[in-house]
Amino acid sequence: MITEKITGKLTQTDKQVDYVSIDWFERDKKLLRKTTDKGEEIGIKIPAPLNENDIIYEDENRIIAVTIAPCDLISVKVSDIREMGRLCFELGNRHLSLAIGEDEVKCPYDEPTFEYLKKLGFKAEKVHGKFTGYTECRGHAHSDGEHTHGNEHHSHSHEHTHTQ
Repeated sequence: MITEKITGKLTQTDKQVDYVSIDWFERDKKLLRKTTDKGEEIGIKIPAPLNENDIIYEDENRIIAVTIAPCDLISVKVSDIREMGRLCFELGNRHLSLAIGEDEVKCPYDEPTFEYLKKLGFKAEKVHGKFTGYTECRGHAHSDGEHTHGNEHHSHSHEHTHTQ
């Protein structure tokens, strides 16, 4: 089966619900091949980003809905706006997607970032949960040795040396 549109949001229902789990970084992909929790293989060909509880298939008996798979995250509690600004500056420089709350910032876990934040004095904690409600950092592209910033009149080359 191939699903091609989001038909609504899952709410209370008497129908049988089958979930398809996607990773947070897959929600923008235009084409996915997945297996639902009940073992049905499906293709997802939807041009819009997928979110928690999106219904991607429905008939008179059942619904297939999206769920975002939990993953390891870095959670940092902050005590004031100055600390929030400094934290977001450091994480933004690493081109990470961030979920920013009133007094907490979350990003996908990686050991170097976790250790770096602790070294800088942040109260970083490894947690496991769904990474939703984030702002995606797309950064800038590098290709064929050229570094561009979206302005065709501004580019410069990078020399890369590899030592063993």
